[in-house]
Amino acid sequence: MESLIHVLESAIELISIPDNDFLWSSWSNEHEAKQDIIDLISIIKNGALPERVKIAVLFAPTGPLQEVSLCSGWSEAFLNVADKYDEVEALLWRDC
Repeated sequence: MESLIHVLESAIELISIPDNDFLWSSWSNEHEAKQDIIDLISIIKNGALPERVKIAVLFAPTGPLQEVSLCSGWSEAFLNVADKYDEVEALLWRDC
């Protein structure tokens, strides 16, 4: 669960890069994106595991994080964080 929090915090760092373009994502702006991710982190810190789909969609191809990354020039960094998410996902939801 700590690794999942770390991955989500990495996503917040990327979303916080100045002048990100949220046009093609499902988020209107940085604040909305951060709040979605902070909400997921809060669930984890309270001892629960969010529904897999609520996190997986963030890192999915053409998901909101990838869309922001492509429009904002940090697609390589996104792919690195998405790879880490894939590793964590395989451990936390291996029976699903």
